Parts: sequence; C-alpha cells; structure tokens
Amino acid sequence: MRHRSRGSQMGLLLLASQVFQVGLDNIPPVTLAVLALNVYLFLFPAAPLLRTCVSVQQAYWFGDWRRLLLSPLHHADDWHLYFNMVSFLWKGMKLERRLGGAWFLYVLSVFSLLTGVVYLVLEATLTELTQDNSYSMTCAVGFSGVLFALKVLNNHYHPGGVTYVMGVPVSSSYASWVELVLIHVTSPGTSFVGHLSGILVGLLYTSGPLKPLMKKCAEFVSMNGYNSQPRANFSASGPSGYSGTGAEYSGYHHYSPQNTAHHSASNAGGLTEEEQLEMAIRNSLNDRGQTSQRSPPPPYGFNLSEEQELAEEVRLRRLRRFDR
Repeated sequence: MRHRSRGSQMGLLLLASQVFQVGLDNIPPVTLAVLALNVYLFLFPAAPLLRTCVSVQQAYWFGDWRRLLLSPLHHADDWHLYFNMVSFLWKGMKLERRLGGAWFLYVLSVFSLLTGVVYLVLEATLTELTQDNSYSMTCAVGFSGVLFALKVLNNHYHPGGVTYVMGVPVSSSYASWVELVLIHVTSPGTSFVGHLSGILVGLLYTSGPLKPLMKKCAEFVSMNGYNSQPRANFSASGPSGYSGTGAEYSGYHHYSPQNTAHHSASNAGGLTEEEQLEMAIRNSLNDRGQTSQRSPPPPYGFNLSEEQELAEEVRLRRLRRFDR
C-alpha cells in the first residue's frame, strides 16, 4: 500500500469541513464508515490507479476481477473524492435512515459490485457493435456510478419533488437522466457509461427483479444463521432494514417501540413468515426470562397482547384463591 503524494489537497480539506459542519453525530454509522473508507483509500490506496480502475480488457480479458471491488473505492484526485463524497453524504443520510443500516450496507455492497458488472457488459456491447476496441480498454474509477444508483433510489422513495441539477429545476423522476447528460456535456472526461450503469442498476432495484432477489438471498442467509446458531442470539436483534409488509413506504418511516408494538399486535397477518418467526422467538425468550416481578418491555415493542395479559391475570387470581 502506497501513500499518496502530498499536494494542496484542498478538496480533502473542504470535505472535512463539510463533514464537521453536518456533525459526526448526525451522520448514520454506515454512511460515515463508507465515507471514511473512501478517504482512507484515497490517502493510502490499495494499488496505483491504473491497477484499480475497471475495464473489459483488465477484468475480463486478463482476469483481474478484483478491480470490481477496488474501482468504486478509489478516486483520481482530491476534487473527484470531494464531489463524490459530499453527494454520498447527503444521499446516505437520507437512505440509511429510510432503509436501516444493515440493509443500506447490503444495498451499497450489491450496487458497488453490480455497477461494475453492468459497466463491463455495456462496454463489451459497444465494442461488438462498433468493432472499436477502445471501448474495452476504457478504464473507469470512482464512486459516481454507485451514486447514480442511489440517486434513482432516493427519487423513488421521495417522488414528486423538484431537484436542481446545476441550477436547473428538474422533476425528480427525470433528474438522474438530466444529470447524466449535463455532466457528460460539461465534463467530457467523466465516464458516461459508468454513470449510465449506475442508473440501470438503480432501476433494476426499484422497477426490476434486483430488490426481490436481494430479499430472497437475505432470507436464505438469515434462515441458515437461525438453524446454525443458538436461539438466544435472536434476543438482541433489531429491525433488519428490509422487513415490512411487502408494500412500499412513502417518505421517512421512523420505527419507535410504541409503533412497532402496535404493528405487531394489530397487523401480524401482514408480516412475512420470517418476521412472524422472529417475533415468536423474541416472545418465547422474553417469557422464559420473566420472574414474579414484571420486567421492562423488550426492545422494539414485541410485547404481549392484551388477551395474553388478561389470561395471565385470571390464572394468578385462581392460584391466589387456592392459597387461601
């Protein structure tokens, strides 16, 4: 690992100023960790840029597939890092609170990998259509492809608004496409195909099969973890980030213990099988740990229903009658 040569680093200083202006306490943990990782790899890159950028030639022809992992996390210069990370900071703060930390990290991981794969497919397709090998040799680096995917996601969860792209008011439904064209026109050195790949990945998630497929994979891993781990491990688990009734949410949706309790008691029929199983495990563990003195309610609102409490009260009254 080589230390990056020192320069003015004005972009890095502005990024630090922006982060402290927002406040570290106001940045969700996954967003902060990913931002810090990008900054760290800018200062101490895992390899020179020519060995981290992704292209059809390097990844497919030469078999250097690790570039799919390295390319989103490396940047050409401090201004490249600054603009990408400031954009990620605001998108990440919104989406992580909306999706939950675990699911947001899952989304970032999939988007980072899949954006590179789509980029390779598009560049290889252009090579075949034009018979021009320069498309296969074009090497891309940076987090901007993932940012375009996150922009599609953010506009999907907050529809109907107006976004200003370079000072021009644009409907959020078309903001990603307008920004794609404007950035390519004003900054010819940027990767048009890389940004387009991000938009396509975002659309695969919001309108295609990617989100259901990710849920299936998460459920499979979760069930395998349940079968291989002691039941007590479930007692401290919180919201998974992707759990719900299967319907899309609109706007921000904050979970509080009271809201979750109401949802669990009155809408259990709308939960998935996995969520009902987790709720049953939580209640079983809570019942097992109760003593004669009532303990505080378990986290996330998985409380006994009123019918269960009434039945328990009747049972205690019968026992007191026999004690007399």
